[in-house]
Amino acid sequence: MTLAAHPQQHAPELRAAARHIGRRRFLTVTGAAAALAFAVNLPAAGAASAAELDARRITDNPFTLGVASGDPLPDSVLLWTRLAPAPYQPDSGLPAQRITVHWELAHDEQFTRIARRGAAIAYPEFHHTVHVEVGTLDADRVYYYRFRAGTWISGTGRTRTAPAPTGTATSLTLAAVSCQAYTDGYYTPYRHLAQDDVDVVFHLGDYLYEYAVNSVGGYRNYTGRTLPAIFNRETVTLEDYRLRYALYKSDPDLMAAHAAHPFVVTWDDHETENNYADDIPENSVPPEEFLLRRASAYRAYWENQPLRRPQQPVGPDMQLYRRLRWGRLAQFDVLDTRQYRSNQAYGDGSQIPGPDVDDPARTMTGATQERWLLDGWRDSTALWNVVPQQVTFAQRAFDLTEPSRVSMDAWDGYRASRRRVLDGAKAAGVENLMVLTGDVHVGYGFDIKDDFDDPDSATLGTEIVATSIASGRDGIDKPANWDTYMQANPHMKFYNGRRGYVTVALGQQLARTDFKTVPYVTRPGAPVTTAASFVTEVGEPGLTQE
Repeated sequence: MTLAAHPQQHAPELRAAARHIGRRRFLTVTGAAAALAFAVNLPAAGAASAAELDARRITDNPFTLGVASGDPLPDSVLLWTRLAPAPYQPDSGLPAQRITVHWELAHDEQFTRIARRGAAIAYPEFHHTVHVEVGTLDADRVYYYRFRAGTWISGTGRTRTAPAPTGTATSLTLAAVSCQAYTDGYYTPYRHLAQDDVDVVFHLGDYLYEYAVNSVGGYRNYTGRTLPAIFNRETVTLEDYRLRYALYKSDPDLMAAHAAHPFVVTWDDHETENNYADDIPENSVPPEEFLLRRASAYRAYWENQPLRRPQQPVGPDMQLYRRLRWGRLAQFDVLDTRQYRSNQAYGDGSQIPGPDVDDPARTMTGATQERWLLDGWRDSTALWNVVPQQVTFAQRAFDLTEPSRVSMDAWDGYRASRRRVLDGAKAAGVENLMVLTGDVHVGYGFDIKDDFDDPDSATLGTEIVATSIASGRDGIDKPANWDTYMQANPHMKFYNGRRGYVTVALGQQLARTDFKTVPYVTRPGAPVTTAASFVTEVGEPGLTQE
């Protein structure tokens, strides 16, 4: 669907303004960026000056979307909530007034030992979201938190700080999740993840989908509720994206997972539009007009995620790539493979690779992010260097014929870019490289080879691909192409088509990966099982099945 065909398209004067502003290179100019911000109703600095609402006048529970935390640092946690007594309304059931929200951080779940407390302002310009960066905390500690607005108290969240930079952390258990199309099923994997013993959750993209959600929730097939017609349209405007986050975040299983664990998030394409690349949309919309949509999507993403101030977007730009550390045990280089990439080669999709995929001028990450990644590896003192990112990194041949088709949207479509990354890892002496991936709605385990066409070449790392939470509906353990994929890709050690999530326990001697799946998501209540487990020994990259 093109933007112009959408009933909620941007007003003609805003589209004209976008054309006047021009392509992205002009949007770096302060005045142009401010004009774009105005065009999508985003506040300029110091503009959040609405009158204050006495929170005691809020008559319905404003914490309908739960609480969350994210990006744990050794001395700081980021706490999030949003006030929305009526989350399925554009105004969330609140007037355009600022509201004071009180917060508490405690050592215990009963809040008898308060570590920090304070107040924050929920501004209407930010859709009454709250981002609280709590500092001066002890390293490597579990904390509990909650919010209060008037007489209403939120549910309790559990979070933690990271170990000290020079700390002797001996273990870390992470979970990786991705792809949660609301219309494809229930978020049962999140219910199990909320009860799992993990330190941090990495969300690898497609937190929401831009496509319409009908009155029965698609394959959820609601019988006891009817979703408002306001969701039955593609997201284009800021209001559209905000409402879609309200729908997704009202899911009780997703709320439970956020309350149980800190999240580290990065996006893929569907948070904005399927398979976009930098300022190039999927459909034939002028890039400057698409940037209005991207600005709206990025703004709503930041508002609704537990992200810190450096990630706050400016117009259509948002620096989401960032680095986190877990003592000397692990360094996490979180990538953004959407915002800066070159356009997909050969019209996107599954194609036989031609010379464009090896063109060194084409990039998956952009030059600045690529240099940041390689410099970070050069300076790393961590035992494990982990790269949470979006699309399949290892070679993934689709056919037994030679040459085989590969995905133009994945790193296979950007082989020169992948080659530079692998050469950078070798030059930096990275011995324990692990890539975490989402996107493809299946679970994969790959050995990352120096030369994917030579099974005897050196193994440089491992790639763990987390299956989807719901996207793809129930799935199947062995998809129809299972035999073909396993034969065509000898470095592929695991392939499963069910929904679920993955956990990785990083230790001083090895990493253990557990692929956890559920048999169905099109109805609630599925049990969770471990489909397979693998270990990767320190200094011996590659996957060995347990």
